[in-house]
Amino acid sequence: MAFFYVKAFHVIFMVTWFSGLFYLPRLFVYHAMAGDDKTGCERFKVMERKLFWGIMTPGGILTVASGLVMVLGFGDHGGWLYPKGVLVLMLAFYHLWCGRLLLDFRDDRNARSHVWYRWFNEVPVLILIPVVILVVVKPF
Repeated sequence: MAFFYVKAFHVIFMVTWFSGLFYLPRLFVYHAMAGDDKTGCERFKVMERKLFWGIMTPGGILTVASGLVMVLGFGDHGGWLYPKGVLVLMLAFYHLWCGRLLLDFRDDRNARSHVWYRWFNEVPVLILIPVVILVVVKPF
């Protein structure tokens, strides 16, 4: 029964994390398009900071922690967990990269275009698809 609760909370934490991973780069797109609009840029800085520190980071930490509890505490394992672990590490690095970009925007050092951020926004989707396939199919 405890495994069920950990798994349910894991899914909630994962959805929280991914909502931030999908939305923060979209805010970067709009922020990059804001140009010289000081009021708009300041508003985006607040939104980005709150999303990153208030939603994404706790969601990411709790996702990884609950996943480790399922693997180490309940023996939920298989060969498919190794590639999934690599993909989760890639998501963690993407998360940290988002944090670096957040600092660039905060300090008015952004050098990238809104088009670059539109492409950057697609990265977590490309990682999520194989994660879902691995979790559902458990091919090995």
